[in-house]
Parts: sequence; C-alpha cells; structure tokens
Amino acid sequence: MKQLLTFFVFLILLNSCNSEFKPVSFKTTVLENDQYKADVSVVLDKALGSDELSKTINFKIEEAVISTLSDVTKKTNLESVLKDFNSEYLAFKKEFTDEEGPVWELHIETEKIYQSEEVVTLAISTYEFKGGAHGNDKIKFINLNAKTGEVLNNEDIIKDLNAFRDLAKTHFVKSLDNRNRRLKMEDFFFGKPFQLPENIGFSDDGLVLLYNVYEIASYDQGYTEFIIPFDDVEPHLKAH
Repeated sequence: MKQLLTFFVFLILLNSCNSEFKPVSFKTTVLENDQYKADVSVVLDKALGSDELSKTINFKIEEAVISTLSDVTKKTNLESVLKDFNSEYLAFKKEFTDEEGPVWELHIETEKIYQSEEVVTLAISTYEFKGGAHGNDKIKFINLNAKTGEVLNNEDIIKDLNAFRDLAKTHFVKSLDNRNRRLKMEDFFFGKPFQLPENIGFSDDGLVLLYNVYEIASYDQGYTEFIIPFDDVEPHLKAH
C-alpha cells in the first residue's frame, strides 16, 4: 500500500511538471531573395516550434509588420508583400525608362525587447523608399499574450487609461527637462493637451512610450520616446 501511494505521488508531481508553462523561444531569421531588383531586407524574430502558440505568435508578428507598410491593407502574407513591392518597382522602371532614379528600398527588422510569463513585446522597424526627398520610417510595438499569442491592446495591460495618462504626462515633462530645457510640452503637441502615443510597450526597465516621426512635433525632432520605470508604473498595470 505504501509503495502504491508513493507511485501516485510521483505521477502527480510528474503531471505538475509537464503542465508547467514553458516560455516560447525565439530565433532571428533573415529572409533573402536574390531575384529582387529592389533593395529589400527582412530580419524577423520568429517563435520556434510547430505548436499552436508558436504559430499564433508568428502570424501576429507578420500581421503587425504588414500593417506598418503602405498599400497592403488586404495582404496577409509577408512574402507576397515583398514580391509586390519588387514588382511595383520593376513596373515603375519599365514605364519611366529614361528616369535615372535611385533604387527603391524596403527594410524590415524586428527585435524582441521584453519577455515574461505574461507578455512578449517586440519592436518592429520599417523603412520604405520609393523616391522623393526621403523615405518613410516607422517603429511599431506589439505586445503579445505570452500564453496565447494574441495581441494585447492598451486596455489589456493598463487598468485605468485616464490615471495612466496623468502619470505618463509627468514622466514626459521630466524627460524633456532631462534632454533639453528649452523645449516645452506645447512644442510637441501644437498647443493641444498631452496625448498618449500609439506605441506603448514593455522593456526590462519599464514601460516604453514612443511617438513616431510626424506623430508629434516636427519631422526634424525625429522619434520621441521615454520610459516609465516599473516602480512607478506597476500599480497601473494589469500584466507585465
């Protein structure tokens, strides 16, 4: 009887270990195609494995990447987006044979900047150039549920957005003081009240808030970002 009881205890412990959550591992993948005439480069963080969690995470990452690009609202496959970009460039060159314009460029890179048992955050950087004075560059944060792979929106990670906005405003003003005392908040929001950025993501140091070029201030200001340390922001978080 004692041996049987020991055996059952062993089975319970074994089942408990097997059911313990195992974080997804990521690998950096470079997508290459020597046939492209346009200058195209893609470096992606991809979840390893063939389980549903990894598949969902990789699909959501690719979907988020595509959403940062222009003229691809109906596309769901990144490879087809790259092919279309190259085809569009070739069509342009064929139509304007006498124009000695620069090569079109499309550069995509992701970086996993945070991972816990609850959240995975990636930064997606994209740059598109189809001629003109300058290209379009953008950074997008994507926060994923580490256990389901689904995208987390601000309401999923922040308890009270109004209270959080007040906290963020305080840290935004503090970041201006640290960088350049001549700049005031009104210079960034064109006289309007403080606004939260579209990009809010996690890092090892806290919650990162990032404004893309043109989102606030002038083009010359470039990206604007600041961090709210976990010690300050943790009471406002549902997950991290």
